[in-house]
Amino acid sequence: MATPIGNLEDITFRAVRVLKEVDLIACEDTRRSRKLLDHYGIGTPTISYHEHNEAERTAELIAKLLGGATVALISDAGMPLISDPGYRLVRAAVDGGIRVEALPGASAVPTALAASGLATDSFYFGGFLPAKSGQRLRALEALKNETATLIFYEAPHRIVETLAAIEDALGDRPVVVARELTKIHEEFLRGTAAQIRAVLQARDSVKGEITLLIGKSSGVVEDHTPLAEAVDQCVAGGMARMEAIKTVAHRRGLSKREVYSELEKLKSR
Repeated sequence: MATPIGNLEDITFRAVRVLKEVDLIACEDTRRSRKLLDHYGIGTPTISYHEHNEAERTAELIAKLLGGATVALISDAGMPLISDPGYRLVRAAVDGGIRVEALPGASAVPTALAASGLATDSFYFGGFLPAKSGQRLRALEALKNETATLIFYEAPHRIVETLAAIEDALGDRPVVVARELTKIHEEFLRGTAAQIRAVLQARDSVKGEITLLIGKSSGVVEDHTPLAEAVDQCVAGGMARMEAIKTVAHRRGLSKREVYSELEKLKSR
């Protein structure tokens, strides 16, 4: 079941009732969950269930369920299984013929999307982007033709690097960084990846949970001018070469790296 992503009031009456009625609550972090449970006077016993003990704990919980016990699964915040532990337990319960119910509630993805100002008719949720820069860039480039708002979770210590990768891979699309959703210091930063990166780089540090949203492509301009010639035209118009490469890439729905690589190939011929 879903638990608050920040504000403790963001939990349903049903969830509070069920948490009081079940025999056991499986928590990602029992200490963190205890703050929520104490707030609502919930004294149900808890057991840890996280990425490091998920395999062995699943067997233990399935045995309890088959024995007639009722178990509620919660993560530290939001909906379990959504970039959080829980898949193994649900899969094992389904395979074992055990009834599984999902109790709806708070989730960072729809919360951020609803307030972002970006298109909501379709979206793609990619969890966390890869931590390694090369893999992260390739993951973004693979989504350049995706006709939906892109949504990811990101760690605060990587957000500046990720914004740079978005600029390289996807160009000047609208970007929204939603930070500390539903909490006292909730913040929405809107602009291009370069603009938001400049804001964050000016700070001493970036803290808090981050949901990152990238707007749809504005469309590819049909231009059959050879790449090298198109870049030269931009340079002749007063642009720096790297800025010209970025501009041509954006116009054609390519990444800056793809254009640069193609120009290097032309040089070597």
